[in-house]
Amino acid sequence: MTGTLLLHPDDVRQRFTVTGVVQGVGFRPFVHRMASELGLVGFVGNDSGAVFVEAQGPAARVDEFGRRLRSEAPPLARISAVSVVDIQANGDTGFRIVDSRIAPGTGTPIPPDIAVCDECLAELFDPADRRYRHPFITCTNCGPRFTIIRELPYDRPGTTMSSFAMCDRCAAEYHDPADRRFHAQPIACPDCGPSLWLQRGAERIPGCDAALAAAQQALATGAVVAIKGIGGYHLACVVDDQAVVTGLRGRKARGAKPFAMLVRDLDVARRYAHIDDTEAAIMLSPARPIVLLRRRMDAPVADAVAPGSPLLGIMLPYTPIHHLLLTSELDALVMTSGNRSDEPICFTDDDAARRLAPLCDAVLDHNRPIHVPCDDSVVRVVDGRELPIRRSRGYAPLPVDLGDEGPSVLAVGGELKNTFCLTDGSRAYLSGHIGDMETLETLRAFERAVSQLSEIRCQPVRLAADLHPGYQTRSWAEGHVGERPLDLVQHHHAHVVSLLAEHGRLGEPVIGVSFDGTGYGCDATIWGGEILALGPQSHRFTRAGHLLAVPLPGGDAAVRNPWRMALSQLWTAGIDWATDLPPVAAATQAELGVVRSQLETGVGCVPCSSMGRLFDAVASLLGVRHHIDYEGQAAIELEVLAESAHTPAELRLAVGDDGGIDPRDMIRAIVAALRAGVETASLAAGFHHAVAVAVAESVDRAAGDVRLVGLSGGVFQNVLLLRACRQRLQQAGFEVLIHRAVPPNDGGLALGQAAVSVLTALASQSELRGTDLT
Repeated sequence: MTGTLLLHPDDVRQRFTVTGVVQGVGFRPFVHRMASELGLVGFVGNDSGAVFVEAQGPAARVDEFGRRLRSEAPPLARISAVSVVDIQANGDTGFRIVDSRIAPGTGTPIPPDIAVCDECLAELFDPADRRYRHPFITCTNCGPRFTIIRELPYDRPGTTMSSFAMCDRCAAEYHDPADRRFHAQPIACPDCGPSLWLQRGAERIPGCDAALAAAQQALATGAVVAIKGIGGYHLACVVDDQAVVTGLRGRKARGAKPFAMLVRDLDVARRYAHIDDTEAAIMLSPARPIVLLRRRMDAPVADAVAPGSPLLGIMLPYTPIHHLLLTSELDALVMTSGNRSDEPICFTDDDAARRLAPLCDAVLDHNRPIHVPCDDSVVRVVDGRELPIRRSRGYAPLPVDLGDEGPSVLAVGGELKNTFCLTDGSRAYLSGHIGDMETLETLRAFERAVSQLSEIRCQPVRLAADLHPGYQTRSWAEGHVGERPLDLVQHHHAHVVSLLAEHGRLGEPVIGVSFDGTGYGCDATIWGGEILALGPQSHRFTRAGHLLAVPLPGGDAAVRNPWRMALSQLWTAGIDWATDLPPVAAATQAELGVVRSQLETGVGCVPCSSMGRLFDAVASLLGVRHHIDYEGQAAIELEVLAESAHTPAELRLAVGDDGGIDPRDMIRAIVAALRAGVETASLAAGFHHAVAVAVAESVDRAAGDVRLVGLSGGVFQNVLLLRACRQRLQQAGFEVLIHRAVPPNDGGLALGQAAVSVLTALASQSELRGTDLT
């Protein structure tokens, strides 16, 4: 009989240890079903580092079990390794799931949060099902994971669901190996699960249907409603009312940065944007990220949703509450994080009570606690593959494999788009998106997230931070390092190493093109247009080329005001500031006088080789943008203008024998072209083309025998430039790496810092042993 074989002299027994993302993804039920189908006896269980299995039966069946263990694993599982040991057969009868146990010194990867699955959705809208319209429906294959886990192993007592005692029917499903909810830790039903309500001022509307109906009515009549989700609160409003969306911008102090949208399904999404098959697949994936899509010209959306942008950020519902909230009449909403701009997302009751009131008119709330906040992820599709812009919900904290076992390192990341990274053995865990480290609230969120992940994962024995002496993250690291080593990692080096790490190419010689806005250089100037050569020791680099440095007049004031960078480029190129030039016309006489004085005396200036600042300067020269409301706005709008060009203008960046890139001749050519009446779109396209040509020439001069090139840094979120650079380099015979798993912007910086720190430690150990790491 299946699962009850008696001990036979020819039976074999093997112990399997499965590591990777194998908890919280239905792995134990999968093993139980498969072993029972094959008539094997034994057991399966979790410990804090792996899934352990003992399987016994005829040798052929045990061999088949081992093959299927790898090839038929649940779709959400990510197996890193399977070890197999022959052991003594015994008199087991049946196959069972045993209690979880603690394995000191080990830790299994933490699964990310997963969108509600199709089977649960079918039940959600089935009047005959006992979970009909239950806003917390979930099963082994879907639902919250990372945001509710307090400790490992991943069992209900270690989650925020521990306070909800299962009713008899849920308990029966939970313990039935044949049920889809077998060992589904967030399992609940209307009789025993969390509850939903709407809070509107002093009025509380309890009950799922009543609360949802009140929220729908409020939204339809122009209210802003905060909605508690998996990883925090969102702010929602209708997408087609300019006054309502503008009002939300004012409440959040958002400026012009685009809002994301939540739509009911793909058919609705296609009313707003053009969607290809790859984009559709990513939108429907268990991660359910925000996908940046090409806006339809006739999209029924208020201009205030994404001012001046040809892209719309759209996501599909990923929680039961989303599915219940959206109807045929209310099928699209603005959905933005519940916070003022530059602050972390609200996620606790106290936090929401303190910070949400000025931002919304009502709150659709529930009492399932969020342990770890997690913002929505953002991706863009480039040539059929994901380009991460923000890696958070649905992806974090899935690990990146560093290859070699190393010490546990906490890398604290950068100042903007902060994430941190904690390594454990050979695995690197990136946190979810935390934000810009400009406020006390964000610093507290950072500290809380570090503490949470360290408690679940491990305590670091080494720290890594950016080289910049003014970064809050570096100051925090210096204040918390104690007696542990602290590695200060140059910003652009970290970008390149993050790219190598995500591709599993650490230790390979590479020419890294690291372009971004600003990063502190080894010479105490501002870098950002860097060609770096890394040899077989990735923790070291040589600056093989860079963009010509120009003064950064006024420091951060030049970042916020691209006209300042344009004046600096004109001054460096020896061009008079005539009033027919857009950046000159954009400034007052007093401002012109201040900047001229700064450039002539050097007071308030620092040399800057940033490619991001060159994009700003050209955007201002072409009259695209003189002041920015959010990071990268001028460069984004310059890319939009370039894409509208019929043909690019003939522009060229000079590249010296040393790999240096000199924009002065190009700036002179742009000014001459403007005065000759050349279309600005053509000049914008010509500029992008010139940068790509210069990158290929500079890389070629630096490469020697190296045939691997990496493109990293926030500038490479510019898809037009990314494609042009990759095409030029591939035509020149290079293999080109671009980001697929972590963002090219500072959201991926911590991974590079962590990898450099680990490699530095391993190299130091190797030197102490008198061996060569390479």
